[in-house]
Amino acid sequence: MKLTGRTILITGGSAGIGLAFALEFMELGNQVIITGRRQGILDQVKLRYPKLHTIQSDVANPVEISTLAARVRAEFPKLDVLMNNAGISHYKNLKATASDLAGLTTELNVNVGGVIRMTSAFIDILKANKGSLINVSSALAFVPLPCIPIYCATKAAIHSYTLSLRFQLQETGVDVIELMPPAVKTDMTADLPEGDGIILITTQELVKQSFKALKAGSLEIRPGQSSQLALMSRLAPNFINGQLWKAARKLVPVGAG
Repeated sequence: MKLTGRTILITGGSAGIGLAFALEFMELGNQVIITGRRQGILDQVKLRYPKLHTIQSDVANPVEISTLAARVRAEFPKLDVLMNNAGISHYKNLKATASDLAGLTTELNVNVGGVIRMTSAFIDILKANKGSLINVSSALAFVPLPCIPIYCATKAAIHSYTLSLRFQLQETGVDVIELMPPAVKTDMTADLPEGDGIILITTQELVKQSFKALKAGSLEIRPGQSSQLALMSRLAPNFINGQLWKAARKLVPVGAG
């Protein structure tokens, strides 16, 4: 993937992995737009990094996605990279009855629905500009961490969806890339302890490994522990699943979560 001279849109770019990638892309001289749900957080990021373009938009809201797409087409007609990064995770106790049945699918709506809607809303401009699409899934697409079962299921869905995208877009000039991070030290993993098979890496290390792979033209990027987990899921699935369950058991909430 060409890493300079691009116009890049990153969802969920106000913190964590999204912001780390946004800053690296910006340092390379690219024009970078980030989105997020909370205007206040975006304003803080803009104050710290004035060269970043910030637009409030929620990937769970189809109307806001349509508005975002229209604005980006008008203001950034050379957009040629979409990074679907926005995601959420919640601890869940699957043995307990949920009082909020609608809330059970919140992660699906953001992590899967958001990627599908964003991709559809921007596919025409990506094709016109022979661009790149980067979907952020997870090493947990291969092996679940049972304390966040719905999150893991969403990442497995994104992995499958991205494979289909790559086949359907192979004659359009659009590169379809999947980034599969391992556990990364962000606010999302603040409660996740290291050990029992879990190793957390920094966002800086994730960016370093990922950009090396992007520069090499990799379409499926498995930084850090991701390659090991993918291999173990094939060679010794019972062992690795058992190890992750051992690490995750204490994080399962007493109630439905």
